[in-house]
Amino acid sequence: QVQLVESGGGLVQAGGSLRLSCAASGRTFSSYAMAWFRQAPGKEREFVATISWSGASTYYADSVKGRFTISRDNAKNTVALQMNSLKAEDTAVYYCAAHRMIGSIRSSAVDYWGQGTQVTVSS
Repeated sequence: QVQLVESGGGLVQAGGSLRLSCAASGRTFSSYAMAWFRQAPGKEREFVATISWSGASTYYADSVKGRFTISRDNAKNTVALQMNSLKAEDTAVYYCAAHRMIGSIRSSAVDYWGQGTQVTVSS
């Protein structure tokens, strides 16, 4: 069992940066790959980024590649999403997720979800 709690969301101007964090509880955190998804109003939840259990491999959605960076610290049971050059279209609720897949994944493959944190980018 893994419990996930996100933090770090907020309001930022376009072009700005924001760092999301996800704290995980449970002794099996390091055995899971971790991911970030987001869901904008009226849209389906979409994949943003994922990182392997070791941190050696990362994958990004094309829409965020080069702007977002996912990282993890297994000693602290945390995963982060550094978001730079934010755009209005990045506005969404961002969710932390734990899974056991390789590469980019669908939301149906997620084993555990956080409660989400709101990110709003003003243009």
